[in-house]
Amino acid sequence: MKLTFLGTGAGIPAKKRNVSSLALHLMNKQNSVWLFDCGEATQHQILYTSVKLRKIENIFITHLHGDHIYGLPGLLGSRSFQGAKAPLTVYGPVGIHSFIETSLQISGTYLNYPLKIVEVDNGGLLLDNDKYIVTCSKLDHALPSFGFRVQEKDLPGPLLMEEVNQANIPAGPILQKLKNGEDVILPDGRIVQGKSFIGPVKRGKIVTILGDTRSTESAITLANGANTLVHEATFAKNEEALAHQFFHSTTAQAAEVAQRAGAHQLILNHISSRYQKDNIEQLVIEARDIFPNTFIAEDLSMFEVPAVVRNK
Repeated sequence: MKLTFLGTGAGIPAKKRNVSSLALHLMNKQNSVWLFDCGEATQHQILYTSVKLRKIENIFITHLHGDHIYGLPGLLGSRSFQGAKAPLTVYGPVGIHSFIETSLQISGTYLNYPLKIVEVDNGGLLLDNDKYIVTCSKLDHALPSFGFRVQEKDLPGPLLMEEVNQANIPAGPILQKLKNGEDVILPDGRIVQGKSFIGPVKRGKIVTILGDTRSTESAITLANGANTLVHEATFAKNEEALAHQFFHSTTAQAAEVAQRAGAHQLILNHISSRYQKDNIEQLVIEARDIFPNTFIAEDLSMFEVPAVVRNK
């Protein structure tokens, strides 16, 4: 998995930071992309990246403030204009259905692909397929705002071919049975246990992406054991009163969430335009004082989601 940040600013577009949107690349055979938020000019930002509109399968909207949704109707239309036929699902707070349908209807925009809109009220399970589980919880913001936890399901351990060869197990269908963990009777009469020839389970990665929020316990729950946590940091450490007034978080509060959640990597996002290039280093320092493995996202920056050893 990797993340591409399409917009990392707060509230309104700035010269160096567009408004909120980021892409999660699943790095699977289909090159699937999941989009989180879709602020104004998101599709323009995409032109500078490897993201393809037809590869976007799901869009998760954290909340309905304009800097997180104003780019959505245009992106949905462009995906259709570019010939996409694959279905797309939009998840978002109550009201997202009306926003999308009204925008498309009034503008006369017809989509050539199936669009499903799922409204979220109190959080919970959103998606559970053979590879991923996505859950969400409500955060603490002026409008209903959600955080999303994307958990990749564990993968079976590999067949340990060195042990197989040492046991003089012949090639063929037997190996598939061993890989499935089955007990097998060999041609020479020996009975071997498949689980003895399988390596450790490969733990799935966890990515937590939060919408706008004050510091809140639900963020810690969503980020528990996350390989990567993306947390808003609209304000600097010394602006905690201002952050609380406007329902946002500081760099220090974001770092404290990562620390308490036992996350591995923290990426600060949704940075106020009051902080220019000269201030960014200080923002990183004050977060790293609490949580050392902290980074600040810039527009068009990319981050790998690291593989880490963690408990089940």
